[in-house]
Amino acid sequence: MSTHPMKLLTIIAEALVRERIEKLLAEEGAKGFTVFNVEGHGEGGRRTGEIGEYANVQIEAVVKPEVAARLLDRLQESYFDKYGIIVYETDVRVLRPHKF
Repeated sequence: MSTHPMKLLTIIAEALVRERIEKLLAEEGAKGFTVFNVEGHGEGGRRTGEIGEYANVQIEAVVKPEVAARLLDRLQESYFDKYGIIVYETDVRVLRPHKF
């Protein structure tokens, strides 16, 4: 079994910016992503999913390291000052790198 190093980007953001983030992922080379509706509590208080546009989403994408670097830069530049958003990167290893 041969595995290949990749990056898992996890983005937790206001549902309001979901479509813009999905577009950004595609522009920078992410071949796919997964979206979850999420709830939680943090610095900004409790976020529930009762009102759609005020809910949070979690978007995950497995990407090549160079794609992850570009995405982190663009997310920071475009979203951190304006929206509630958390982004983190995790090292992962995949079996079928052509999928990503």
